[in-house]
Amino acid sequence: MLEGLPRLFFEWRNMMVQILSESKGNILGIRATGRLTDQDYEEVLIPSLETIIKEHGMARLLCYMDEDFSGLEMGAMWDDAKFYLKHKNDFEKVAIVGGRRWIEVMMELFAHFMPGDSKTFTGEQLQEAWDWIRS
Repeated sequence: MLEGLPRLFFEWRNMMVQILSESKGNILGIRATGRLTDQDYEEVLIPSLETIIKEHGMARLLCYMDEDFSGLEMGAMWDDAKFYLKHKNDFEKVAIVGGRRWIEVMMELFAHFMPGDSKTFTGEQLQEAWDWIRS
């Protein structure tokens, strides 16, 4: 697990994002479940990514959306958009794993505005996504 990052799965606070144990160096792997809130972004995802960007310059993100993932609340969408605009040049690679079809479509659209590489994978391709994000 990455040192200096916040404790990453707060069941008692009903957080819907978990940092995966495979995260290391400039690679952050997260598991999203349920419906992500602005609290998930503000207390876990954004501080974790900002720590990586500060320490490594560029981040690699693997976002695994499990079978219970149902999307983002409006506040989370806003946090996501603000963070993207501020840091769009700070991502070397982004892998989106699982999720619904609309997420894949959105990723393909935003990939045109992000200088780093991005790729989508099915939930069954999680290991392939890890291999790609590490390469």
